[in-house]
Formats: sequence, structure tokens, C-alpha cells
Amino acid sequence: MHWCDEAARQTESGVMTDKLTVSVLGTGIMGAAMARSLLRAGHTVRAWNRTRAKAEPLAADGAHIAGTPAEAVESADVVLTMLYDGPATLETMRRAAPALRGGTVWAQSTTAGIEGVAELAGFAREHGLLFYDAPVLGTRQPAEAGQLTVLAAGPAEGRDRVAPVFDAVGARTVWAGEDGATAGATRLKLVANSWVLAATTAAGEALALAKALDVAPDGFFDLIAGGPLDMGYLHAKAGMILDGRLTPAQFAVTTAAKDARLIVRAGEQHGVRLDVAVASAERFERADARGHGDEDMAAAYYASFDDDPTT
Repeated sequence: MHWCDEAARQTESGVMTDKLTVSVLGTGIMGAAMARSLLRAGHTVRAWNRTRAKAEPLAADGAHIAGTPAEAVESADVVLTMLYDGPATLETMRRAAPALRGGTVWAQSTTAGIEGVAELAGFAREHGLLFYDAPVLGTRQPAEAGQLTVLAAGPAEGRDRVAPVFDAVGARTVWAGEDGATAGATRLKLVANSWVLAATTAAGEALALAKALDVAPDGFFDLIAGGPLDMGYLHAKAGMILDGRLTPAQFAVTTAAKDARLIVRAGEQHGVRLDVAVASAERFERADARGHGDEDMAAAYYASFDDDPTT
């Protein structure tokens, strides 16, 4: 049964239902959490991950674990991609292509960059897919709770078909255009991420400087408490660093480095120098090189030191 075959599903009693078969390609931190949200909402989930072991735990929640992307997208109403980057997504969708049906909805949630989204949209056109540029805001915790913010761009006439998926994984959907190929949602995501990554970098540097100058972090927090410089995000990331709670990652250092480079690239292409984003990318990459790549992005804190301060 497929949306191309029916306008909507029906129960035996004839009552309309919006329960779908959703193919989730990519079950890392975010993809696995989104798959669980879809399962809780009553959808059928067919999951695939390059490293199958990362997808296997979803079987206990009721997901079908596919051995190949093509197997995963068979009979899917919606394909949801949450992979590392644009090239990985395109390669995966090419592997899925033999089993894709024309008219299938593709919600592309990987942070792929502006150029990457345009390339993915081109693939969608070639295969007759209904394409939605749909990155999300949020990390592991809101993803596991189904409380992400979905940023979406795509044709209005198909939104009722993808809305049940967005409603399952997110607390709200922010629409940013009617043509996913223009990457309106990804553009908004890059702007938001530029702020998130800058704030993460600043939090780590403030703590590193406090350590170097023998200033108690609580003294700094008390100083700014309740004022315009205080923010919950600072306390969240600082707490992870001070308490050594960097695993499991809410958002990994390696992914932060990739997103920072996408932000820098977008700025360069549009005549804007983003010095903080450049510095943040270098810090994340340095932290990754020192063995912190799978830890939360707050671990960029360690890039401030020539030697590991924990040893």
C-alpha cells in the first residue's frame, strides 16, 4: 500500500488514519531517537544504518532492521534520511534507488549544506520523489522525547503526507519555503547552528581561562546570575565539562566540526567572513584529533590546552 495508490489509509471501519510506513536511513544519535518517536506514534519503521549494530537495538522497539537501503525503502510512504553529510546521503539514496517508487515523500534531515541540498533535490527530481528539506534543531535529549524543532521547506500540496512524521519527531514545525531545492530550511539551520556552535566555543573558553587563572567557575556563574549575560545553555554545557558528563554525546564533536565547516563555506559563498565559525571549526577539529571526537561538542574545551588537563 502506498500514498501513490491511495489518497489516505483507511481502517476496516472506513475511518481515516495517518499511520505510515517510514524508512529511516541513518540511526546514529539523532536518527535512532527519531525512529523511536515514530514507533511511539504508531508508525511502521524500517531502519537501516551503515553499521548494522547501531540499528539493531531498534528491533526491541518494534522496528524492522533492513540489511540494505533498498530493502529499507520498500513500500515506504516516507523516507527519512539522517546521515552524516550530503555525500553520505546521496550515496545511500543511490543504493536505495532500485526500490524507490515515484511519488514517495523524502524528508531529508541531514545537515548537508546549501550545495548538498541542491544536489539531493536533483536526485529527488530524477526519481520522481516529493522532496522536503527538513533539518532539525535539538540534540539527543529532545530527540528522544520527540521534542525537536523541524525546519522544513517543500511543496504545500504534499505537507499533509509528511506532517505525521514531523509531528512524531518534533514539538513544532517551522516552514521556510515551498521549494526544498532552494534549501530555505537548511539556510535557517546554518544560521541557528552558527549561534549554537559559537556559544559552545565561548562556554569552553571561559572555563578554560577560569582554570588557567585559578578562578572558581562558581564565582563566574554568580557574577552573571540573573543578568543579560546569563543563559541556560552556558550552565548546561559547563556542567557537562565540570562533571565529566561528555558521554553519551548530545551532539558529537565530529558532527560539530562538520557543521562549522558548512557554515564557513556558506559565508564564503555569500561574501561574509565568519571568523568565529572558522575558529570554532579549528577547535572542534583539534579536539577530535586529541581523541574527543565521539564526545559531546562541549569537549572542545580540551582544545584550549597543550596537555590534557584531566591527566
